[in-house]
Amino acid sequence: MSRSTPFLARLIGVFSIVLVAAMLVRGNALIETVIRDHAITFDLAMISVAVGLALVIGHNVWSGGVLPVVVTLVGWLILVKGLVLLFVTPEMFAKLFVQIHYGEHFYIYLAPALVIGLYLTIAGFATSTPENICKMPSSDGGK
Repeated sequence: MSRSTPFLARLIGVFSIVLVAAMLVRGNALIETVIRDHAITFDLAMISVAVGLALVIGHNVWSGGVLPVVVTLVGWLILVKGLVLLFVTPEMFAKLFVQIHYGEHFYIYLAPALVIGLYLTIAGFATSTPENICKMPSSDGGK
C-alpha cells in the first residue's frame, strides 16, 4: 500500500462526510445555486479538475487492497466530474436535474458520497501507518 493512501483516505473521507452533512442541513439550495450561477460552476469545475488530476497523478494505484483502489477511483471520479462540469452547458445540467427530480430526492443522491466517505474515514484511520511518517523528530537529534 502506498504511504499516501491512509492520509488520502482520511482526507477524502472526512471531507465527504462534512460536505454531505452541510448539504443535508442546507438542502438542495447549494446545488441549485451552482446550476444557476455559471461562474460558480466554472470555479467548481476548475477545482475538481485540479484535485482530480492531483489524485490521479499522485495516487494511481490499482493493487494492494480495496482502500488504495477506492482512493484511486475517487480521484478519477473527481477528475471526470470536473471535466463534465467544464464542458457540459449549464442548460444541459438544469434539464438533467429536473429530469432526475434532484430537488425532491437530493438526499438519495447524497447517499453514495456518504457511504464512500464513511468507508474511507473508517478504513483510513484503521490502517496503520509506518512509524517514520507519524513520529515527530526528536529535539535531541535522535540520541
